[in-house]
Amino acid sequence: MTDQTLCPVARAETVVGDRWTVLILRELFMRMHRFEEIQAQTGGTPQMITTRLKKLEADGLVKRRVYSKRPLRHEYQLTEKGEAFYPVILALRAWGETWCKSPREGRAVNYTHLTCGKPAGLGPMCESCGEVLRRESLSAQQAPKYRMEREARWETFKASR
Repeated sequence: MTDQTLCPVARAETVVGDRWTVLILRELFMRMHRFEEIQAQTGGTPQMITTRLKKLEADGLVKRRVYSKRPLRHEYQLTEKGEAFYPVILALRAWGETWCKSPREGRAVNYTHLTCGKPAGLGPMCESCGEVLRRESLSAQQAPKYRMEREARWETFKASR
């Protein structure tokens, strides 16, 4: 009964507190909007992804839009509430890069801060100019190894269909 607590962490956890939801949000932030793209990159079953997307929509973080009527297909966009989750994704990324990987592996994604044109670092503030990082002011460059990993997941997904 988290609605009976004032604890914001407990309440937020009911919305985004599982692995699949966070991975779906990661994909939406990476501008993957179609169901198949999200499924391929998260590894979730169709039922798992459908359930989480419906919950994200009901919770106001995602809206869906028809992009094909025959067959009926939707793509998913972040709402203002969903976009507001971006600092949390940046914090998870920073923590994962710092504590869950070897430094010799290198960063999966490198961001350039468009405002100053220099490396943004891990956030939440630009390591080059000190400005607070916002999604719209960042340009992402996937490391070659990470790009190949994502491409391999996509190819494996397509081959399994």
